[in-house]
Amino acid sequence: MCFGHDGDLALRESLEKKGASRRGLMRGAVAGTAGVAALGIAGPASAGGKGGKGPKGPKPGHGHGHGRRGEVAQDRISIQLYTLRDAMTSDSNVKLMLDQLAKFGYERVERAGLYTYTAAQLKRELDARGIWASSSHEGISESTAALNKKLDDASTFRQKYVVVPYLNSDKLSDWQRWAEQMNVEAAAAKRRGIRYGYHNHAHEFTIDLGGGRTPWDVLTSELDRKLVHLEVDLYWAYTGGVETGAADPLQFAKDAVKSSRHQVLQYHVKDRHGADAAALYNQTPGDMADLGLGVIDFPALFKNHQVEEYIVENDTPDFAPAATASAGFRYLQGLEF
Repeated sequence: MCFGHDGDLALRESLEKKGASRRGLMRGAVAGTAGVAALGIAGPASAGGKGGKGPKGPKPGHGHGHGRRGEVAQDRISIQLYTLRDAMTSDSNVKLMLDQLAKFGYERVERAGLYTYTAAQLKRELDARGIWASSSHEGISESTAALNKKLDDASTFRQKYVVVPYLNSDKLSDWQRWAEQMNVEAAAAKRRGIRYGYHNHAHEFTIDLGGGRTPWDVLTSELDRKLVHLEVDLYWAYTGGVETGAADPLQFAKDAVKSSRHQVLQYHVKDRHGADAAALYNQTPGDMADLGLGVIDFPALFKNHQVEEYIVENDTPDFAPAATASAGFRYLQGLEF
């Protein structure tokens, strides 16, 4: 999920700078602006209040989000609300979509903003439907006040996680500075009882910062593994394998999870259209796909590593946002691995 940023553009630019062919690059991932301000903060003050877990949230470090062996527990299935943005353009539409999510069986969501609500107002809407906003995508804060506001909102929702969704630069110094700032923010989040994470796209694997070092290398070496976890986007990790020429993109995605010293506590689960997508679904091969319509072997990925949250996502729903949400829930609910 890009939430106002263009992961496809970042990938394309990184490959063009390396002289890669434009042939075979993905199109239509998500429209939005690119870039995140690299504004540091000097150590945030400790804020009062207690962070939280919803009533069904596991304690940090306990369990990895599966039900019986080889199944995804229903209460660990979530959805990134950015997937539904085109169907949530007014207060009435937000409420209708939340009604639909509850009917589909969702007990968790990952926030992407507040729409026209305050945090308390949106929480009441979610509570009324038995849904917990357990996580949110939040950019790096430009000031201590902004950080405290971000964590205040997370505490209002009793979130377990806040996750940085996107960073992009071809400068080593930017990634190093961002890693340092995320460590500072994560320490402040921990004092609230909130886990702090980072969400990847593909360009973290394809940008050459010099000497073959990539942003993924910087993040996984300089983020404090005691403070910062990873929310691995499986589509983008698989795509990173495709675009770096990996012999087996699935193994590349597995290795991205297993090779890091950091805890991988959340997955973004979205599929990737294969060569037959144009004929079968009028979709472009390589684009994001609704779960079950693409080529990614999710049972193999889940068997490789299990997490606390399996978050349905498709930045560009194949048919309609509600259909993506319904198909994603049913796919994960019925999956065996």
